[in-house]
Amino acid sequence: MIFWPLKLALKILSAIVSVLVLYYAITVFQVWNTSRLYDPHHADALVVMGTASGYTGTPGPVLKARLDEALVLFQTGQTKELVVTGGKLKGDLYTEAQASASYLEGKGVPTADILQAGGADSYQNIAYAAPAMRARHIRTVLCVTDPFHEDRSMAILSTFNFTPSPTPTQTSPIKGTATIKYFAREGLAVSLGRIIGYGNLSALTTWFH
Repeated sequence: MIFWPLKLALKILSAIVSVLVLYYAITVFQVWNTSRLYDPHHADALVVMGTASGYTGTPGPVLKARLDEALVLFQTGQTKELVVTGGKLKGDLYTEAQASASYLEGKGVPTADILQAGGADSYQNIAYAAPAMRARHIRTVLCVTDPFHEDRSMAILSTFNFTPSPTPTQTSPIKGTATIKYFAREGLAVSLGRIIGYGNLSALTTWFH
C-alpha cells in the first residue's frame, strides 16, 4: 500500500504521455494531408513564404521553387499582387524578400505589384506583412511555400484574419525521404502553436536563439 501514490502517479504520467503522442501523431497526419492540397483560384493576393536566399541575394533552390510557382499563378491571372516575405541571416547582403522581389521583377512582374515584408520566422513574416496587406484591402490569399510548410503557414495567415488557400510549390527540391524530418518538425511546431499560439511560439523560439 505504501507504493500506491507512486503507482498512481506513474499511471497518470503514462496516460498524459499517451495523449500527447496521439495528439502529435494526428497533427503530423493533418500536416501531411494539407501538403497534398492544391487549390489555385482568384484571390486578392499571393503570399510567398520566405526561406534562405543566400549571401548574394540570389534565391536558393527552395526559394526559387516557391517563386516559380507564384510566377505561374500570377501569370495565369489568379492574383494581381504578390507578397514576398523574409528577413536576412547574419552576413547576408539582402533580405529574403528583396531576393524574391528582384527575381520576380527579372521575370517581368511589375515592381508596383510586389509587396515586401521582413521577419525572422513564419509568424513574423505574416505579422510584418499584415498591416500593408490590410491597407491594400487584401483578405483572400493564395499561400505558396513547400508542401510540408503549408499547414502552419495557412494557420498563421488565419490568425491574422486572412482567408488562405493552399498552393504549395509543385517543384520543391525537397522530396521523398528527405521530407520526413521536415514533416516531423512541422508536426511539432503546429502541435505547440495550436496550444500556446503561433505568436507565443515565435517569441519563445526567438528567445532561445
